[in-house]
Amino acid sequence: MGDRQDWTAAPGAAERARSVLAAAWSCAVTADGVREEYVGAHSLTGDGAVRLAVPDDSGLFAAALCAPRQEPSALVEFADVAPVPVRNRIRARVWLSGWFAPSGDALLFRPTRVVLRQSSGPVVVGLDEFTAARPDPLAGAEAHLLTHLAGAHPDAVERLTRLVRPESLHAATRVVPLAVDRHGLTLRIERTRAHGDVRLPFHTPADDVGQLTERMHALLAQAGAGACPRALQRQRADGDG
Repeated sequence: MGDRQDWTAAPGAAERARSVLAAAWSCAVTADGVREEYVGAHSLTGDGAVRLAVPDDSGLFAAALCAPRQEPSALVEFADVAPVPVRNRIRARVWLSGWFAPSGDALLFRPTRVVLRQSSGPVVVGLDEFTAARPDPLAGAEAHLLTHLAGAHPDAVERLTRLVRPESLHAATRVVPLAVDRHGLTLRIERTRAHGDVRLPFHTPADDVGQLTERMHALLAQAGAGACPRALQRQRADGDG
């Protein structure tokens, strides 16, 4: 179920893809018919190339040397996993098709095609857009920010539900912070057999964690005058039984 508020500003596909790559800790590489998983082995260049440190005996080195020069020969996949445990925890995936070339003691992967898949469906990201885009400034801190919000401030999360349309909270069993970027906070509304996501926009983008703190305080102040959502009141009463 897809709960929706009015349209709000959100990262574009190129920025979203770059953010997934910047925050991901692992990736999967398929080349020459072999799929390998790498953890903590990649870094990104400013133009979106992927630098991958691989073992000396990795088949990727042979694949890179034998592949036709600058022709697509590999697929690199990144998954964006929600830091807070939720149903359907994969928020997005990014697939990069391209070619590897030796670069010192590592391999450098140059993408020739970029596909971002989110719940709304897949989007092909233009290479020029991907190269020019920069990750969201909060991407590196997002996991800590969301786990802290969910674990240490559940009362604040509940207060934020006052900004959600009542119909979106119908039959809700749990509300947790799912994502945050410079444009807003996304809440996951879970039900017994379904879930939906609602986005709460900031009044202006946040370019760092300090600005995010101010934006969150503004959202909480906005929610402060609202009444406790009826759906959550009912949930709490049932739990107290």
